[in-house]
Amino acid sequence: MNITFLGAAETVTGSCYLVETKETKFLIDCGMFQGSKNEAILNNEPFSFNPEELDFMLLSHAHIDHSGRIPKLYKDGFKGTIYATKATVELCGIMLPDSGHIQEIENEWTNRKRQRAGKSSVKPIYTVKEATECLALFRGVQYGEVLRINDDIRVRFNDAGHILGSAIIEIWINENGNDTKIVFSGDLGNKDMPILKDPTLISDADYLVVESTYGDRLHTHSKGPERIEEFINIITETVAAGGNVVIPSFAVGRTQEIIYELNKYMDVYSDKVNKILDLPVFVDSPLATSATEIFRNNLDCFDEEAKEYIANGDNPLDFPTLKFTQSPEESRKLNERNDSIIIISASGMCDAGRIKHHLKHNLWRKNSTILFVGYQAEGSLGRRIIDGTPKVKIFGEEISVNARIEVIDGFSGHADKKGLLDWIGSFAHKPKRIFIVHGEKETMPVFAQTITEKYGIKCIIPSRGDSFVVSRDNVYENVPSAEMLHRFKRLTVVNMLENLKEEFNELTLILKNDLKQEKSDVEIDEVAAKLKLIEKAFVEALK
Repeated sequence: MNITFLGAAETVTGSCYLVETKETKFLIDCGMFQGSKNEAILNNEPFSFNPEELDFMLLSHAHIDHSGRIPKLYKDGFKGTIYATKATVELCGIMLPDSGHIQEIENEWTNRKRQRAGKSSVKPIYTVKEATECLALFRGVQYGEVLRINDDIRVRFNDAGHILGSAIIEIWINENGNDTKIVFSGDLGNKDMPILKDPTLISDADYLVVESTYGDRLHTHSKGPERIEEFINIITETVAAGGNVVIPSFAVGRTQEIIYELNKYMDVYSDKVNKILDLPVFVDSPLATSATEIFRNNLDCFDEEAKEYIANGDNPLDFPTLKFTQSPEESRKLNERNDSIIIISASGMCDAGRIKHHLKHNLWRKNSTILFVGYQAEGSLGRRIIDGTPKVKIFGEEISVNARIEVIDGFSGHADKKGLLDWIGSFAHKPKRIFIVHGEKETMPVFAQTITEKYGIKCIIPSRGDSFVVSRDNVYENVPSAEMLHRFKRLTVVNMLENLKEEFNELTLILKNDLKQEKSDVEIDEVAAKLKLIEKAFVEALK
């Protein structure tokens, strides 16, 4: 068989893997690239394969960086079955049309800008209609069920503990009378997370494709009561200062966990929690509201503790002062209030949705807090804020970052280095090779080396577009097609230019902020000389 890594290769988003056997072609995931502009460019690119030729698709979970290009796949001709867990199918039923709405809105804005520049209009990546139509391709499966796709391929979905319905996928592929087993980890969750079960332990694999989001670090914050105590302290201190707490949160996963934990620890920290629960807590995301209902309808995915709460008559996803906003008008009115409030809003990386409005109204306030509880991809607005940028541009307006910035990574839906290593270590029969995906460039080599040192397994870190022939006994690097090489070479140059653009913008901001002449004229002259050389190199490149 042949495996081609088309996304989440030396990056965290855009998960997409093409598997080809003699008889069958299928995808695992088809996600959107998120974060920096140079990554997002890839979402508009044609697929490097013919979608009409795909027989089926396997989807690990509903997050947009794993599912977000399925409507484009459908639009471009794919009409096969998409296998996913029941909860994932239900979540995609709200998330993909919502993504289509975002594509339409952003495309409208782009076309207005193009019109002013005298350029022709462009079409969105896909529409709400196309996102809705593609849902007919989905088929829900149960955890633990061995599904025979055809005579040569069997699959099994196992609980990954990342979000509701997330799956580790085992695939048995029969070639020449022999089975080769490949396991795709999907996004692995933490142990002992609210609501969800722990990731399933897998007994054996010939090959493993594993995520590495936090493969080079441990989650520094505590879990359970200590994590919620830190969470509560940040809120109470902000409220005492008269500010708001704004929590950029993924509509599916982190939002529900935060609600659950606030409710769960009411008795443990009754005084502090009661003060918080006297505050209005707003979930300002229609998508999160719908997702919370889907959580309530999939109790079989809950861990035993959450089921026990429900059996005792407690709704773990609700409390008296929790309010779900619906209309844009309700959302706008939140920023007109004079009292302190907690706003939980999507998107989790701050690049789209209502969260941008709340950041615009709170980032400049010294008494407010922006509290991050999930992963922030390189290049995303959330990542830039965490990294300490002094100003950000939101809706064309430059906003100073004066608010208190906090990160609690104990809420992360991704296993850390120890969690990933322990999960790999649980295999009774270890894989012959491990492909490292879904991580940042600096993280993946560190994680690969750790795996090799600990378990003696050689690791492969594929670049985007890399292809490998995988047999029962060995892995051989395949030569990509000339068309694929052509496309990825050009995209690499585009990525370099986009990175340079971001760095130039950062330098511009630094120099604007230095108008008080804190730097010496000698330093400025040195910068000018270096820029002159860059300008000359650009002129040569354009020739």
